[in-house]
Amino acid sequence: MEEGTRWLSPVEEQAWRGMLRMHDLLVNRAGRTLQSKFGLSATDYSVLAELTRAGADRLRVLELAKVLGWEKSRLSHHLSRMAKRGLVTREECADDGRGAYMIVTPAGRAALEDAAPQHAEDVRRLFLDCLSPGQITLLAEITDSVIERIDAS
Repeated sequence: MEEGTRWLSPVEEQAWRGMLRMHDLLVNRAGRTLQSKFGLSATDYSVLAELTRAGADRLRVLELAKVLGWEKSRLSHHLSRMAKRGLVTREECADDGRGAYMIVTPAGRAALEDAAPQHAEDVRRLFLDCLSPGQITLLAEITDSVIERIDAS
């Protein structure tokens, strides 16, 4: 073993492994509902949600990759599949020939709007209803702290 390695304590390991397992279970369970009822994968939903949060339902591809925390190649492949299904479209940047915008199509917006109420209900049922208001506030603070630290590095 390396000297100076800061190994995880049993509680730290439990927290880390539990967070990973919880994330996987939540994404998989909510994703199954999105897929079976609305024909959207969890990743489709994430992309559409981020694009619609942006002004004019569009983001540059690199900005979208950063917001999602995805590698550009993964995002590019996924966006190509979504474009073939008519959920998004690509528009070259007029002021920068190297960049492109991804834009939600009317079909993509309709798919998101159809799925959003069920998704919100699933998030409540599977996650938020298990927590007290104080736990939710604390978790929001924790996630913000971790994300800020990762973004800064």
